[in-house]
Amino acid sequence: MAFLQGLDSHVVIVGCGMSGLGAALRLVQHGFHNVRVVEASDRAGGRIKTALWGGKFLEIGANWIHGPCQENPVFRLACNYGLLDEKSTTEENQSIDVDGHPPFVPNWFSSSGRKVSVDLTKPAAMVYMSLLQESQGFFAQDHEHLPARSVGEFIKSKALEALGEEQVDKGTKELRLAVVNTLLKAECCVSGTHTMDDVCLKSFGMYKTLPGLDCTFPGGYEGLIRCMIQDLPKDIVSYNKPVKCIHWNCTDQKAKNSGKTFPVLVECDDGETIPADHVILTVSLGVLKRKQKTLLSPEMPPQKVESIQNLGFGTNNKIFLEFEEPFWEPDCEIIFFLWEDETELSDVVSDLERFWMKKLFGFTVMSPAERYGHMLCGWIAGCESEYMEALSQMELESAVTQLIRRFTGNPTITPKRVLRSQWYHDPYTYGSYTYVAKGCCGQDIENLAEPLPLKGSQSKPLQVLFGGEATSQPFFSTVHGALLAGWREAERIISHYAPLTFPETGGSKL
Repeated sequence: MAFLQGLDSHVVIVGCGMSGLGAALRLVQHGFHNVRVVEASDRAGGRIKTALWGGKFLEIGANWIHGPCQENPVFRLACNYGLLDEKSTTEENQSIDVDGHPPFVPNWFSSSGRKVSVDLTKPAAMVYMSLLQESQGFFAQDHEHLPARSVGEFIKSKALEALGEEQVDKGTKELRLAVVNTLLKAECCVSGTHTMDDVCLKSFGMYKTLPGLDCTFPGGYEGLIRCMIQDLPKDIVSYNKPVKCIHWNCTDQKAKNSGKTFPVLVECDDGETIPADHVILTVSLGVLKRKQKTLLSPEMPPQKVESIQNLGFGTNNKIFLEFEEPFWEPDCEIIFFLWEDETELSDVVSDLERFWMKKLFGFTVMSPAERYGHMLCGWIAGCESEYMEALSQMELESAVTQLIRRFTGNPTITPKRVLRSQWYHDPYTYGSYTYVAKGCCGQDIENLAEPLPLKGSQSKPLQVLFGGEATSQPFFSTVHGALLAGWREAERIISHYAPLTFPETGGSKL
């Protein structure tokens, strides 16, 4: 009987990204019929965003399914909807374990305009990858005295030590230091941080990778969002509906509907107020950081606010370049840029206005060529990435053209077209995804995920629940983490009314 009453509960989901959609679908599938999703923007998907550019589907946001295997719920959904190519769904592809770093075939170019042999870069790259793997191991160990506070500090000190022992000439040694610098910049993009000096060494290994060689959606990631939307009742999602404040522990008479009093009232920017029994909040950690004092009333408890502050949320942007002809080798999958004047290890630039482009570590080659033509995707993270967003299109095109010409040594090469993402200036994200900042731990993710009111309160439980990738341990920063978090919060509500009925739990970076 309690569960039947639960089906009449009013649930409002804030945000129509993967986490919000996952929660809505789970609730609807279990018979809840008073579910409403409010989305601030004019589209569904959140940080999943596909653009049709010159007849080609480009991922402005989430790019891959990270770890496409049966343990990954996004992969399972994509397979069920028939959205992946045959190669991506093979057992062989699912079984490959690359530990989160696909073995791309590289081309290396230096700032003096010459191509650098892999034989010269490989020793430094191997040292770097070994240290990166070692830095992930501290999470599983009981270390009272860590060798450093951050991943960046650890890798830089150990790399200097290892490379300093090599019996090579000065030019080769400086080149190999530049290799480590470039790979640190690349890891800033993977982690979504300004610098690896900001990433906690102790917590770095908390992130769990899944087996499977990362794959993409031939028809765009948003195809998955469209399929999920089609499985929801019509008109369940309200677009262009930013939320101003969520009033919980509500005793205001306005929180009434059909004679019933509700514990939560969702106040929207347009003046509409929506009463609810439960609200699932799936906004980004960037939004929570910006609006932690105003988004909820009463304000969030101190431990939740502290955890929001402790966790890191950074910016990782893409710059797409299309060319008439490739300047890279046919088997090349990733292009790295080596700045020969970077003889000291640093993954940040000293002067944003003059040198922001130095943070652009290189490009991945868009493949297959039959689908994309001759196209590259550049990656840039941190404050340099945020600065790049504010440039005019002309300034951006000029900067990346000069960069390509300098490193290739070809003074005439010119991209046909340039397109970028701008996640930091998006008012509904304020960045890309979560990372474990210095001083944070798994408890911060648990604190963020804990519903309000907190345990021990005498108030009605599960008034405000928290989803989104930032609440997903150990899959923060991923699409599958966001989906799992949405399912988790829906199941809290389901099991609240029928605690013995639904034991199921489920288990890419963007």
